[in-house]
Amino acid sequence: MSQLDTWLHERHITEVECLVPDISGVARGKILPTSKFLKSQTDSSLRLPESIFSQTVTGEFIDSEVTDPTEPDVVLRPDPDTLSLVPWYEDPTAQVINDCVYRDGRPVPIAPRQVLRRVIDLYAAKGWKAIVAPELEFYLCAKNVDPDYPLQPPVGRSGRAETGSQSYGIDAVNEFDPIFEDVYQYCEAQELDVDTLIHEAGRAQCEINFNHADPMSMADQAFMFKRTVRQAAMRHGVYATFMAKPYSEEPGSAMHIHQSVVDIKTGRNLFSDAESNDTPLFRSHIAGLQKYLPAAMPLIAPNVNSYRRLTRFMSAPINLHWARENRTAGLRVPESGPEARRVENRVPGADANPYLVIAASLACGYLGMINELEPTDPISGSAYSRKFALPRYLPDALNKLKGASELGEVLGEEFVTLLMEVKQAEHDAYQQVISAWEREHLLLNV
Repeated sequence: MSQLDTWLHERHITEVECLVPDISGVARGKILPTSKFLKSQTDSSLRLPESIFSQTVTGEFIDSEVTDPTEPDVVLRPDPDTLSLVPWYEDPTAQVINDCVYRDGRPVPIAPRQVLRRVIDLYAAKGWKAIVAPELEFYLCAKNVDPDYPLQPPVGRSGRAETGSQSYGIDAVNEFDPIFEDVYQYCEAQELDVDTLIHEAGRAQCEINFNHADPMSMADQAFMFKRTVRQAAMRHGVYATFMAKPYSEEPGSAMHIHQSVVDIKTGRNLFSDAESNDTPLFRSHIAGLQKYLPAAMPLIAPNVNSYRRLTRFMSAPINLHWARENRTAGLRVPESGPEARRVENRVPGADANPYLVIAASLACGYLGMINELEPTDPISGSAYSRKFALPRYLPDALNKLKGASELGEVLGEEFVTLLMEVKQAEHDAYQQVISAWEREHLLLNV
């Protein structure tokens, strides 16, 4: 308690934003005066309805067999490690990410942060610690106030919008220097450990890499980073979007996850021996990703738009072959020394909830390791020439998850049930929408 009190008063904080990531990764929560926030830490008065986790991405509540229909409150417990300034406000304001517990102190199992913690604890029980590093892609686009119109790339400092691919273009990134100066300033103020900025293949598409760290810290940072980029862009009259496929003719945006496993006691990377040879545990981790990721797709490709990204020859995987230094494969092993041996999961989309992406990816690897699975042989050449082996649509992915009992046990059966209910409700709502394509091609022709 004193840690929070001291931090807030030293910075003359007037308000505190109490954030809770929901199923879709949307920031829910409450904004409190500092005095009331501190009081809530002694009387457990900082609460929200449990039903915040049974909301769709559009904010609609669903009837769930998991959540209590009387909508009881759950108690918010701030994580002091996530306390930071909100740098885009003029008045001194703080933000903190919260865990959710029931009144008797039990963690809320359907909260995304708790789902990730559940997987982390399974690793710890084996003497393992996962290390991850996300790579987040996103687009900058001109303001789009009418969703019936397609997105357009924004105008940069030159006064012109990009008209073609500018992969790794330095000058192309510099077109938006004022935005990225704010992004880096905001990240520094929040102690977000971002690393490299590059221009990706799409028009005004960029990628930020994070330095590797423990899974919860990385999920927290990715969650906060999305909010940060949106705020920085809007300050300059531009939108930033993490949609998986915002443009029909451009590559989609991914959330690649680099992951490895170290021994808790020694810190040694368990994916490689001293001579840089792959270990059986490394091979089993890859095998687990190959076997279980198709069923985990509702967590890593959670929206109807997510599956538009997974297209052959569009910088996104279509299967789960693995290979060394091969970006066409769903599972890439970068060249590295034994201390940095890792696998990059290239399947997740940028639109996914970071907590659930990391939880799902680590859960699949965990199941491979405890079951001592064997992967396929690594491929050579382009994986795009191989068979499409991922779910094509959200309903296909939900059916796979429904039948994956082992994965459900690792993630928590209550959470899996709720996730499927929410995603089915979102798909049902999507099915009610008549698209411009249907009006254009069917209106007068059928």
